[in-house]
Amino acid sequence: MHFRHLAALSLLAVMLPVRAADNIDSLGSLSQSDFRLLSEDLGAALSYKPLTPAEPTGVLGFDLGVEVTATRLAHSEVFDRAVSGGAPDTLLVPKLHLHKGLPFGIDIGASYAAVPNSNIKLLGAEVRYALLQGGIATPAVGLRASYSTMRGVSQLDLDTTGVDLSISKGFAFFTPYAGVGLVRVSSTPNDVPNLRKTSFTDNKYFVGANFNFLLMNIAVEADRTGDTTSYGAKLGWRF
Repeated sequence: MHFRHLAALSLLAVMLPVRAADNIDSLGSLSQSDFRLLSEDLGAALSYKPLTPAEPTGVLGFDLGVEVTATRLAHSEVFDRAVSGGAPDTLLVPKLHLHKGLPFGIDIGASYAAVPNSNIKLLGAEVRYALLQGGIATPAVGLRASYSTMRGVSQLDLDTTGVDLSISKGFAFFTPYAGVGLVRVSSTPNDVPNLRKTSFTDNKYFVGANFNFLLMNIAVEADRTGDTTSYGAKLGWRF
């Protein structure tokens, strides 16, 4: 597939009125073990996804894009019982994402998502420090701290914190990258008497590639958090 075709598909995926899960408002139908499985899937789907290489953008640089992540739910039957309507096996999350370069090899990033046909809204943020800024012959290495919080679901508060180490190396317009890290998930039910808070830490692995075509930037990424896999694509501008 040509890169232009990939760009068009990425944009189409973000702009279409995606069919997603209905409102999460039936947690009372779950057992505590079910609630843990639901939290694992939501933690993996809603934890921060970078979709950017490790190299810093620089003081004048920025990376702005629209993206969508698709997460194959490992326990879709539990998710189906937690919502008021039928839920799909894959949760699609469209986002607006921004990274901005700062001095001393530091980048900051933020994302916002509102899942169509659902009460799920999501805020995310990151701070990344370039341990190695990279060059013609050397890769870039970045250390990132990240955070995400789900909003809009009255029965559930869910937050994730993460730390990861990533590496990337640019080759003309193409920059592959990969990383490993940890994600801490905190999931608290609200006014659901039979459920209690659960917290856990999952391993995180991700690989991706960034393509820069002067006026257009495309990033694709695969993420494995715990037992759940997500795929993402971003279309925008990176300077």
